[in-house]
Amino acid sequence: MAIADRHKSLSEGKLWKLCPFWQSGTASSSSSSTQNLHSQNPSNQNGGVTSNNRASKTVSSVARSLFPTRRRLRLDPTNSLYFPYEPGKQVRSAIRIKNTSRSHVAFKFQTTAPKSCYMRPPGGILAPRESLIATVFKFVEHPENNEKQVDQKSKGKFKIMSLKVKEGMDYIPELFDEQKDQVTVEQILHVVFLDLERSSRALEKLKRQLAEADASLETRKKPLADTGPRVVGEGLVIDEWKERREKYLALQQVEAIDSV
Repeated sequence: MAIADRHKSLSEGKLWKLCPFWQSGTASSSSSSTQNLHSQNPSNQNGGVTSNNRASKTVSSVARSLFPTRRRLRLDPTNSLYFPYEPGKQVRSAIRIKNTSRSHVAFKFQTTAPKSCYMRPPGGILAPRESLIATVFKFVEHPENNEKQVDQKSKGKFKIMSLKVKEGMDYIPELFDEQKDQVTVEQILHVVFLDLERSSRALEKLKRQLAEADASLETRKKPLADTGPRVVGEGLVIDEWKERREKYLALQQVEAIDSV
């Protein structure tokens, strides 16, 4: 049996040698079939890559939703902006903003009522552990039903956003548009009105923060008054206009007296 098998294999080998085109045809057919399988399913391969990318993005988004966003700023108050309730007047609130991270952080205010509210400063950059008190201005409209809205949340809201930046970078609001993926919404602040006729801890705290904000503003203005010509900057526009107006009126009075 072994001898017969040997002769059979030898005869087959001779047959393969006599017909070499069978080998090439078989090999080419197998390779071509493999290529056809790959060429017929390019969409499946690309679809698999796309589906994997989508799956990874979905997993990352789910992971971000499960883990809380790390805050860069500490706000005081944390959830609300308190305003004295004075209908028909422009009132002020204050909030302390502190950078608790190890890097420089840019912050920016946004409001749902830009026509009746504005912030000073509207944005800026804080060094690590640096803090400031921002002042928020709001015009209080008269209620329709003549009822006080004290200790109640108004429809107006404020949003504070943060962005990690490099040291030495100048603040421009467009930073938050250019790096949208890196922006963090720190907090949504609701507006709460306080009754001036009723004493409360929130009202006393607001008065202290406003006094501190005013003192900080005066400190920033003093060096500008001692160094040559004044530079019109934040908070100095109205003061500069008043001084020019007073000088003009004084000159008019002197000319009127001389003419008499």
